[in-house]
Amino acid sequence: MSGRLTSTLLLALLAWPAHAHDAPHSQRLPIIRTAPDFTLTSQDGMRVSLRDYRGRVVAVTFIFASCTDTCPLLTDTMARVQDKLGSTFGSKIAFVSITVDPDRDTPEVLRQYAQNFGADLKGWAFLTGEPAAVRDVGRKYGVFAKKTASGDVDHTFLTSLIDREGRLRVQYLGVRFDLEEFRGDLLKLLDEAE
Repeated sequence: MSGRLTSTLLLALLAWPAHAHDAPHSQRLPIIRTAPDFTLTSQDGMRVSLRDYRGRVVAVTFIFASCTDTCPLLTDTMARVQDKLGSTFGSKIAFVSITVDPDRDTPEVLRQYAQNFGADLKGWAFLTGEPAAVRDVGRKYGVFAKKTASGDVDHTFLTSLIDREGRLRVQYLGVRFDLEEFRGDLLKLLDEAE
C-alpha cells in the first residue's frame, strides 16, 4: 500500500467515528459496542468465527500479504507483542488478521505470510474469504479498502481489541501505536474478567 489514502478513503475515514485509546492506566477501558461477528476461512482452510474466541481477548486487524509498505510494520508490531505475552498468547489472548485482498490472499498465501513473521498459529489466525464477505467485515469494523490501478490495496489501518465477552473496547488507528500500551491494554482486558 502506498503511504497515502485516496480521497474516497480519506473522506470515509474522516466520517467514521474513531474511538481513540484515552483511558488512564488505572481506569477501565470503555465499552464501544458489541463486536461484529464474522465467519471466514483461515490459513489452514478452516472456517473461523469471532464467536469461536469467546472467553479470550482478541485483537482484530486488516492486512494483505503482498503489501510492501505498512502491513509488514503492523504485522511485525503484533508479532513482537505476541512474543512478549508468553503463555497467555493463544490460551487467553488471540490475534486475527483479516486480508483486504481476498482475490490474491488464498489460505496458502496467508500461511506463508504468517510463517514469514513468526506468527504462532495456535493463537493467531489469518483469514480470507469471498470478496463480498471480506468487504462486509471490513465495513462493519470501520475499515475501508480500494484496489489501485497497480493492483495494490489502499486501506485504513484499524486494530480493534475485543474483550472476553465479545465487546469492542479499543481501536487503534494507524500502524505505529505504542507496543507497551497495546500489550498493556490486552492484559488489562484479560485481568477484568479474572
